[in-house]
Amino acid sequence: MASYDLTQGSIMGKLLKFAFPIMVGNLLQQLYNIVDTLIVGRYLGENALAAVGSAYTLMVFITSIIIGLCMGSSAFFSMQFGSRNQDRLEKGIFIAFVAIGGVALVLNVIVYAGMEGILIFLRVPEEVAPLMREYLMWIFAGVLAVFLYNFVGNLLRSVGNSVVPLLFLGISAVMNIALDIFFIRGLLWGVAGAAIATVISQYVAGIGILVYYAAHYPELRVTGKNRVWDMRILGELVGLSTLTCLQQSIMNFGILMVQGLVNSFGPVVMAAFAAAVKIDSFAYAPVQDFGNAFSTYVAQNYGAGKEERIRKGMRDAVAGAFVFCLIISVLVVAFARPLMGLFLNEESVEVIAVGVGYLRIEGIFYFGIGLLFLFYGYYRAIHRPGISVVLTVVSLGTRVLLAYVLSGVEQIGVTGIWMSVPIGWILADLTGMWYYWRCRRKMRVEG
Repeated sequence: MASYDLTQGSIMGKLLKFAFPIMVGNLLQQLYNIVDTLIVGRYLGENALAAVGSAYTLMVFITSIIIGLCMGSSAFFSMQFGSRNQDRLEKGIFIAFVAIGGVALVLNVIVYAGMEGILIFLRVPEEVAPLMREYLMWIFAGVLAVFLYNFVGNLLRSVGNSVVPLLFLGISAVMNIALDIFFIRGLLWGVAGAAIATVISQYVAGIGILVYYAAHYPELRVTGKNRVWDMRILGELVGLSTLTCLQQSIMNFGILMVQGLVNSFGPVVMAAFAAAVKIDSFAYAPVQDFGNAFSTYVAQNYGAGKEERIRKGMRDAVAGAFVFCLIISVLVVAFARPLMGLFLNEESVEVIAVGVGYLRIEGIFYFGIGLLFLFYGYYRAIHRPGISVVLTVVSLGTRVLLAYVLSGVEQIGVTGIWMSVPIGWILADLTGMWYYWRCRRKMRVEG
C-alpha cells in the first residue's frame, strides 16, 4: 500500500483523510475496551468491574512506556521519510526495534515480580484484590504483543499509511468481543476470561501487522548494511523517544495515582470510575488521534523544510478540534445517565449516579484536552518533545495535587477528583499557547 505524502496539496483535506483511519482504529480499540467493561459489569458484578477497571489503568501505565517510545521513534521515521534519507530511515528502524523490544521484555519481568506490591500501592480493597490479581496475571502476558502492534503501526503511519494499522486493529477488536462473550458467558471463566480474550486479540494484531509489513513494504525492510548500532541515530531516537515516553509515563502515572485515590473510596466509586473513564476515553479518542495524525503532518513538513505550511496546518487543526469537541461535549453531558446505564444493572443506582457526576464535569471541557493533544503532537514533531513533557507535568501535576487536596474536603469529597481534571487541562493549554506565541519565530525548520 502506498505511502501518504502530507507535504503538498490541501492541508485540511489531506490531514482529515490521513487522520480518519487512525480515528476509526482507536474508536474500535476503545469500543472493545468498552464491550469488555460492559460484559464484566453486566455479568460479573460491581466488584469485578472495579477490579478490571483498576487493572486497566495499571496496564495503560505500563504500555504507555512502550507506546511513548514507539510514538517518539515514529517522529524520527517521518523526518527521514520527508527528507528521503533511506539509509538513516533503515538504521533508525533497526535500532528502535531492538531497543524498544528490550524495554518491553524488561517491563514484562518487572510487573510480574512486583505484583503484590502493585496491589498495595493502588490501595485495592480486600473484596476486589483477588479478582484484580487474577486479571493481572493474564493481562500482563500481552505486553510484548502491544509492543509489536504499536511499533509496526507507528512505522507505517510515519510514512503515511494509517489504513493497515486500522485493519488489524479492527480484526483484533471483533475477535476480542467474540472471545469475551465466549469465555465469560460460555465457559464461565470470569475476569480471567476477559483478560485472556484481550491477550489473544493483541497477539493476532501484533503478529499479523508484522507479517504484513515484512511482505508488503520492501522499501522499509532493513538491509544488511544498515543493521548497525549507529550511536548518532541512537542519540536522536533517545532524544525523541525518551521524552515522548516520559510524557506518556508521567501522564499515566498521574492517572495511576488518581486511581489509587479513587480506590480508597471503595468499590462503588471504583466501579463508577471504571465505566465513566471508558465513556470519557471513547468520547475524546478521535481528537487524540487527530493530534497524532497532526504530528505526522508536522514532522513530514518539518523534514521537508515547509515552515509556513506547518503554521497554516496549526490554525486549521485548532479550528477543527474545537468544532468536534463542542459537539461531543453536548452529547456526553446530555446523555451521561443512559451511557452509564449501559454498563450496569438498574439496581446499581449509586454507581450510576457517581459516574454521571464524573461525565458531566469532564464533558464540558473536552476542548481543553483536544487542544492539549495538538500541542503534544506539534512539539514532538518539531523536535521539542521536552515541551510536551512540561505540558504533561503541568496538566497531571495539577490534577494529582488538586485531586488529593479537594477530595479531602468533606463538603466536596470524590467530586474534587473529577474537578481537578479539566483544571489541569486548561492550565497546560495556557502554558502551551504561551510558549507557542512567544517562541514561534525562533522555531525555524532545521531541514
